[in-house]
Amino acid sequence: MDMSIWYLVGALLVFFMQTGFAMLETGFTRAKNAGNIIMKNLMDFCIGTVAFTVLGYGIMNSENYFFGLIGMPEYQMFTNFYAFDWSNFFFQLVFCATAATIVSGAMAERTKFITYCIYSLVISAVVYPIEAGWIWNSQGWLAQLGFVDFAGSTVIHTVGGITAFIGAAMLGARIGKYTREQDGKVRVNAIPGHSLTLGALGVFILWFGWYGFNGAAAADVTQMAQILGNTTIAPAVATVMCMIFTWARSGKPDVSMCLNASLAGLVAITATCATVDALGAAVIGAVSGVLVVLAWSSSTSSSMWTILWARWRCTAATASGGPCPTACSTPAAACSMEGA
Repeated sequence: MDMSIWYLVGALLVFFMQTGFAMLETGFTRAKNAGNIIMKNLMDFCIGTVAFTVLGYGIMNSENYFFGLIGMPEYQMFTNFYAFDWSNFFFQLVFCATAATIVSGAMAERTKFITYCIYSLVISAVVYPIEAGWIWNSQGWLAQLGFVDFAGSTVIHTVGGITAFIGAAMLGARIGKYTREQDGKVRVNAIPGHSLTLGALGVFILWFGWYGFNGAAAADVTQMAQILGNTTIAPAVATVMCMIFTWARSGKPDVSMCLNASLAGLVAITATCATVDALGAAVIGAVSGVLVVLAWSSSTSSSMWTILWARWRCTAATASGGPCPTACSTPAAACSMEGA
């Protein structure tokens, strides 16, 4: 089999993951925000393509790196079109778009569209090219140290996750997520999505696309088959473990949590998809399937930190003569200075 063909097919599968992200995020949020979310996912790729073409790829794949930290932009695709490595460009482009899209869900339903467009431009033009170049450009400082990231666990998932965490921390919780009872206790309110069907469709599409995400860089058919096997075992075990765990805790399986467990297993196996055996993939899946439930439980029980963050934001805003930010001014309990 010509692995160069599979390399491009894998990149096409990664592009198709954009559909999965759009369906997943739309299904797990409220119907009134569907248009905004679809537009954000579309612009992630479209704005990202423009930014990565004009600046990002030239930085990432530069042959002239300054101290292994950042490359001097190069534009061989415009100066030497027919000799340019278009396979590598397209592969890196779809991965860049994936890194940008990961952040969308963490800031869903409370981000201005123009602000998100600016974010998408910056991460595609500057953030992703610089950090990806550290690892996937032979002159990058991490590459020089021998750092290996086979399928993008650090380049994409870690960077996307950290960016999502920063964005969510800056924005605060969605309006109505936390309210304070008359006795002073904080109640965590579920904000269910409008379509479990769309969410499930998104998970299946992402799982399918993950075969390209993890397997595209395989050296030969044998390694590719091993990677695809691990990429199947880990999320399957994660989902089964999550089903058992939530069933034991609440008396019935949690459908949305099981869907998240499938994604957790896929994310968890990405780092070692080419190095572990089937048992290792199963163990990774089992751990991730339980951790995703515990992490969710921990986030819903740590609402006091959200309130403290909201208070700090309001204090800073009012001290400078401005109003309390909308994200924390409603519900009022989160911004209230009383009952500390």
